[in-house]
Amino acid sequence: MKGLFIHGAQDMRLEDVTTPEPADGEVLLRVRYVGICGSDLHYYFHGKNGENVVREPFAPGHELSATVEADPSGEWAKGTPVTVHPARYGTPVDGIGDRPHLWPGGDYLGSAADFPHRQGAAAEYVVVEKPMLRGLPEGLSLRDAALAEPLGVALHALTVAGDLGDRALVLGAGPVGLLIVAALAARGVEHVAVGDIQEAALDRARALGAHETFHIGRDEVPTTSYPVVFECSGAPASLTQAVASASRAGVVVQVGMLADAAIGVNLAPLVSKEVQLRGTFRFSTEIDEAVDLLATNPSISQVVTHVFPAAEAVGAFETAKDSAASGKVLIAF
Repeated sequence: MKGLFIHGAQDMRLEDVTTPEPADGEVLLRVRYVGICGSDLHYYFHGKNGENVVREPFAPGHELSATVEADPSGEWAKGTPVTVHPARYGTPVDGIGDRPHLWPGGDYLGSAADFPHRQGAAAEYVVVEKPMLRGLPEGLSLRDAALAEPLGVALHALTVAGDLGDRALVLGAGPVGLLIVAALAARGVEHVAVGDIQEAALDRARALGAHETFHIGRDEVPTTSYPVVFECSGAPASLTQAVASASRAGVVVQVGMLADAAIGVNLAPLVSKEVQLRGTFRFSTEIDEAVDLLATNPSISQVVTHVFPAAEAVGAFETAKDSAASGKVLIAF
């Protein structure tokens, strides 16, 4: 079979490898689409994602759709369309039993956090444990189902926010920011505002239901105006803006991954307005809601702007890096 492997910074190759065999409790999947995530971009362009360094040929990809190729138990019929919850959970921790994604010792498809690495889904075939499978409802295409994982991330950010109220601001209209816009619109939030530095990204946000947009650097973003703010870019200046734009006693949800370093952020209004700053990390069960939401709201699929064949994966990563040119980019196997 063909598999896509990152060997180091800007060194990615489509290679012939042996097709894996499923063991008891596992299923072999025929991969159809894999989404390119921000972590995948870091692995390719920098050879690492934060402190997670590529130390062996590494298959990226944790956003996928597939069909079942073989299930030794016979539970899943060949050809069944599925998506995958990419997490394997670790050791339960008292007090957070309902948040298994925070337990230590787990892993995630397409992660170089451990060694040997947890290989991802960017290949023609991949083996996963049966509990990770999610069957697709009738009418949900394999192309659109590749959005289930990032939409689960967006929905978990809404869970962390709590009471959404009637006004929300999203800063950063990349793929996850766009999916948060779509989720807020689906939840019936009356006024969704979006800020970004790219006009094309704001166009995509409006198409997904944003009621108001701000071109960062040109337009003035209101302060003390939004009960909930989702910061999706990971840029320190954007976090400063998020705290400034939050209402008194409001909530800022940090969705974008921040650098593992000291950063310059003005948090003075956090104190004077009693704003709560909350982190959000991946998701727990929200992928199930994501599958249903994709099936009932086909307009969400507009987040996908490009689909590349696996043979053109380098071009796919270059396109995904350009936020002016692309939303979510998929690789087709």
